[in-house]
Formats: sequence, C-alpha cells, structure tokens
Amino acid sequence: MLLSKTQDTESLFSEIVDRVSHVIYGKKREIRLALTCLFAGGHLLIEDRPGIGKTTMAKALSRCLGLEFSRVQFTSDLLPADILGSAVFEQQAAQFVFHEGPVFTQVLLADEINRATPRTQSALLEAMEELQVTTEGKTRPLPSPFFVIATLNPIEQAGTFALPESQLDRFLLRISMGYPGRQAEKMLLRAGETQHLLAEVSPVLNAEEVSRIRGEVQSVHMSDPLLDYIQDILEFTRTSSHFHTGLSPRAGLAILRAARTWAMIGGRKHGMPEDVQAVLPYVIGHRLRSADTFRELGFDRLVAVMRDVPVP
Repeated sequence: MLLSKTQDTESLFSEIVDRVSHVIYGKKREIRLALTCLFAGGHLLIEDRPGIGKTTMAKALSRCLGLEFSRVQFTSDLLPADILGSAVFEQQAAQFVFHEGPVFTQVLLADEINRATPRTQSALLEAMEELQVTTEGKTRPLPSPFFVIATLNPIEQAGTFALPESQLDRFLLRISMGYPGRQAEKMLLRAGETQHLLAEVSPVLNAEEVSRIRGEVQSVHMSDPLLDYIQDILEFTRTSSHFHTGLSPRAGLAILRAARTWAMIGGRKHGMPEDVQAVLPYVIGHRLRSADTFRELGFDRLVAVMRDVPVP
C-alpha cells in the first residue's frame, strides 16, 4: 500500500518505522535516524561490529521506500571501476561500451567500506557530493533519489583502513546499531534468521514520493533564535578546549537539515531546540576530534560537553 494523499506525515513515518521494525527488533530510534538522513538528502554511516543488523536494516529501508537497491562488498582488492563501471570493447558493435557499475542505483549499500583501500573509498566522493560520476572522460548523472548507506567496522579490527576526513564529512549522520535489548534479542532468537522477513516488507512509498517529501523539508520553519542556537554550537566547538578543530559552516548546514527533517518526521512544520539536540551527536560526532588525543569523543562525553551550550 503506497502513500495515501490524506495520510499525515507523522503517521506515514510511523508506518515506515513499524514495518522496518518487523525485521530489525528494538531499534526504532536508529530506524528513525536513518530516515532522517535519507529525507534530509544526506548519506548514512553505520559503525558497529559484524552481525548487529546493519545490512538487514539497509535492505529493509530500501524495500519499504520502494527504491532500487545495490550492494557492494568492499574488500582490499576492490577497484574504483568495480563501483563506478568501465568501458568494455564489444566486438559485435566494434566499439567500447560503458557498463554501469553498482553505484548507478537509488540506495547503495557500501558494506564494510573501510576494508577497501583509500583510493577505492574515494571513488564515492563525487557520487555522494555531486550525485554524478565522471569516468572514461564523461560525466554521468546518478538516479534520483540517490542514497549511500555505508557500514563501518571498528578500526581496531584486522584488515581495516581509516576513512579520510574528506570522506567522513560526506556522511550527514553516523549512527551505531548497538546490541539489541534483552527482550528484542529474545524475539530474534524465537524468530531465528530474519532474512526471510525481508520479502514480506512491502513498499510504503515510491521514488517519486520520496523525492517529493525530500523537497518539503526546506519548508520546515526554523526561527532566528533556533538559528542562533546552531551558531552558538558551531562557535562553542571552535573556541572550546575540548576540540582540536571546530565545526565548519557545512557542518552547521548539516545540523540544520537534519533538525528540520527530524521535526518533519515528528509531524511538525517548525523546528524546536529538541530537534537540534536529537540529531546533534549523530551529525557532529564523526566531524570532531579531541584536543588531547586527536581521537573522536565518545557519545556520552560528547553529549555532556554540548550541554554547555545554552538552549534558547
């Protein structure tokens, strides 16, 4: 059943979250954050250990939104052409013909992205920023909407490469799935493998409706005091002794987009400080480094530090 014209935004997103929750147990907040990222026009980075449900959630979301899905397993021997595509000489046509790579889709799952070399990782930079691919001397647009969900293994695991800052900055949100709660895990143990449940996830939207809702995000009103609050957050990171380098103006725009979308998913046409606070750790956590160790601040410490910024 696709979106009804009379269905309000809040109930629509509740339905999407409920359908995905039939496959991923006990992770409604993470699903809502993933939807926020997609409808804000960004890309999502999911960092966690294998076996937590990252790939399953990506597949369930694409099915629920009626979007074309492709998956690339990143490995150390993966080449840029394996993602973007390449020209192959076809003898019958007596010419080179470009064969599109898996990046030409609407939802691209870059699975274990940090197992590929930095050169291969960077093949996604243009696609994520400009929604196009330049290869074989020609620029080709990507399908719309285009959304990258990348999964990331903890850097201490063997065979991983750190993502460069320029790559990290292309991701609007970074989330972690975490272990399921006891009740959710019991449901999982009772149900067994959930892969068969993916086939039962029916679309709520289609590509045209996803694009339309994306366009409506900009209409969510953000008052001047709320914009001042975002500016105060940016200024705090630039002057605080906690951080090595402060947030960029692009990070400020990312906070704004995510907060607007979080408000829209909640059924409101205006933003509130609570919307900013809800998305803030997931937008800025991978963009900041500790002044002392040049490492990322843990989630709890980051939340505690940002409480020093007065709320309007």
